[in-house]
Amino acid sequence: MAARLGIRKYSFYEWRKRYAKPAAARDDEQAAEVRRLKRELQQVTEERDILKETAAYFAKDAK
Repeated sequence: MAARLGIRKYSFYEWRKRYAKPAAARDDEQAAEVRRLKRELQQVTEERDILKETAAYFAKDAK
């Protein structure tokens, strides 16, 4: 990878050591993102179900 970037291996390893996040931090961030997405999915699903019920109600009244 260092050769592809045109830098020395030492520089690459130093950058990686300095700027890479620990695996635990990445896992925590991913878990938080999954929880956020699950909450959002639940909310959108509930909104969709409400809209379906409302559409069915008004379709029944239109007849």
